[in-house]
Amino acid sequence: MAQRLWITGEHAHQRLAAARARTAVPLVAPIDAHRRRYGPYTATNTLFTALVPDLLATSPELVRRHDIEVLSVAPDLRSLVPASRETLTSLAVPAERTRFYSRVRTLRLSHGLVELLRDHLRTLGGPRRTLVLDRLDEADPTDAEFVSVLLRRLDPDLLTVIVGTGTGPLDDALTVALDRYAQRLEAPPVPFPDPPADPARAYVDADCCADEPALLAAYAGLDPDHRRRLHARRAEELLATGLRSPRLGAVPHHLERAGDPADTGAKALLEALNYCVDMGFYHATLDLGRRGRAAVDRATQEGPWWAFTTKMTTSLSALGHPEEAEKLYDEARTLSVNPIIHRQAAYATAMIYTRHRDRADRDHLRARAWINQAIAIASLQPEGADRSFSTVFQQNGLALIELHLGNLPGALDLVSAGLDRLDEELGADEHRLHRSVLLHNRAQVLAALGRLDEALADFTAVIADDPNHPEYHFDRANLLHRLGRDDEALAGYADAIRLGPPFPEAHYNRADVLAGLGQLEAALDDLSYVLELEPDNVDALVNRAGLYAVLDDAAALRADLDAGLALDGDNPHLLCLLGQSQAEQGRAAEAERSYRRALAADPRAVAAWSGLAALAFDAGDPSAAVGHLDRALAVGDDAALRYNRATAYRALGRYDDAVADLARAAELDPTDEDVRRERSECDRALSLAAGH
Repeated sequence: MAQRLWITGEHAHQRLAAARARTAVPLVAPIDAHRRRYGPYTATNTLFTALVPDLLATSPELVRRHDIEVLSVAPDLRSLVPASRETLTSLAVPAERTRFYSRVRTLRLSHGLVELLRDHLRTLGGPRRTLVLDRLDEADPTDAEFVSVLLRRLDPDLLTVIVGTGTGPLDDALTVALDRYAQRLEAPPVPFPDPPADPARAYVDADCCADEPALLAAYAGLDPDHRRRLHARRAEELLATGLRSPRLGAVPHHLERAGDPADTGAKALLEALNYCVDMGFYHATLDLGRRGRAAVDRATQEGPWWAFTTKMTTSLSALGHPEEAEKLYDEARTLSVNPIIHRQAAYATAMIYTRHRDRADRDHLRARAWINQAIAIASLQPEGADRSFSTVFQQNGLALIELHLGNLPGALDLVSAGLDRLDEELGADEHRLHRSVLLHNRAQVLAALGRLDEALADFTAVIADDPNHPEYHFDRANLLHRLGRDDEALAGYADAIRLGPPFPEAHYNRADVLAGLGQLEAALDDLSYVLELEPDNVDALVNRAGLYAVLDDAAALRADLDAGLALDGDNPHLLCLLGQSQAEQGRAAEAERSYRRALAADPRAVAAWSGLAALAFDAGDPSAAVGHLDRALAVGDDAALRYNRATAYRALGRYDDAVADLARAAELDPTDEDVRRERSECDRALSLAAGH
């Protein structure tokens, strides 16, 4: 049997019948991924809710290692799985939530969950299990993302994955994964099961996810009052369970149809919306926001209307659609005279122009105009803690804009003044999250100013206040590396990796430090893991190819060069590595072409100039080699380049020039014995020439 199947068919019962015929040992019961049930991660939630109780008995440490991922997708497991790595972000009350997750967080969650599932299956042993996931065409993008990662990363010898889809549109990445990794099969027609005694109620009890024609027809034929009563009854049943998951999907759906969409329906939508935006489930937030805006009357319910609107704009910006977000802000400015709405819209529009737009479309001066408006409105609030916080919040946005404009001292003054004001005017436990944001921002500005010891002190202080925030450890590790404290940097990267879901940037940067320390195999492991997470990461391919070149692994080097150049055919680093490989194989003409291509892409590619110099020298043309090395040294002084040019000078009999280069090389790298020996040879040659 194929180890991954993609079963298509118009109706779920057809697809499930085809899946049952190919299921040997099920991992769990077939899962319906329709987002109407639990909203984001409906399928993933169902899967891990079924697996985790047994896992806690057999592999509690495995669950603990992935508790962030588990609790993010399956919130009803909180009674079983302790949250061991809370941050100020995750703990902040709604009124103090000023930081939102990156849009890539859900991808990181998916990677962590796939690794959890992989390790569980390895421990489980026995026959290969089967996992059936149906209705992926109706799934939230979070589930589509998880299944895409599952198909790509999980060894099919561990698990047979069967994905069922109907006639609806599919997520693009999921379509690519299914086309690449799964065998497609059309489900044969099978008779529909006999309808239940009350098909309309059965349809509602299935949270309106059923696709049997008899149930759909019965529901469509209901008296409107009876239909509303069925939805109200189902919502009550789901709420009575006390579970959060239905409140993200089925409960809002039913209450929108239970007779009072503008009140109970809107409240259910708002609860789900607030949860989803806080968790970084931005596609779901957009859906909930659109439905909420349709449910309420802006004129009489401006508060809920603005909540739905502004959470939509936050999500649109996070998902890379800032122009759509700005249109909603323009609409709000047109319709409302509420100063809070105008202040928040002004701040957010400033962030669109300084942060969220494509780099070519950013306009930091326009951003400053908008943020000044937000600051002006904040200054008109009544005196007190709210005005203090609001003003500092807007000024932190101005600090970011000043940073982008190159005014680092101005940015530092704004952030420092904000910290001082909050310390003076707020209680110690008020707005701890935003204080940590300000402290982290000040550390970054200090680092950019080259005040590294002060930056390190701020990074250390913010970690003391928010010890489980991985990015703080990552940023401090980067700074420690700049300071030459590489052992501490490695410990910092390890903390960043330990404290959250898979973190490719931390592995990438750690690989750089490890390579610099000569720990090439460990660096190779980190880069290989980065590429497991991000196969299209060209920078990681460049660095791994460089390690393979040092390790003389020609086959692996060639594979990475081919993969990298397929993604970025003009990448100068890859072309330089290709040229070096060709030169080592005696293919000088091909090597020269590769170096020339690299220089066409980047005229400052030092490795290309150095490579051309080596080719010229080996071809008996030291004069051309000197010319190429002149170009390389024009980019930046370097001991190895000086040494090589001295060698070419010596071949030309230009001993004085050679000695000058070697003297400078010795200044740049006093420990290089080759430089000392070459200097002695040149001095001897000069002495002989003088004596002659």
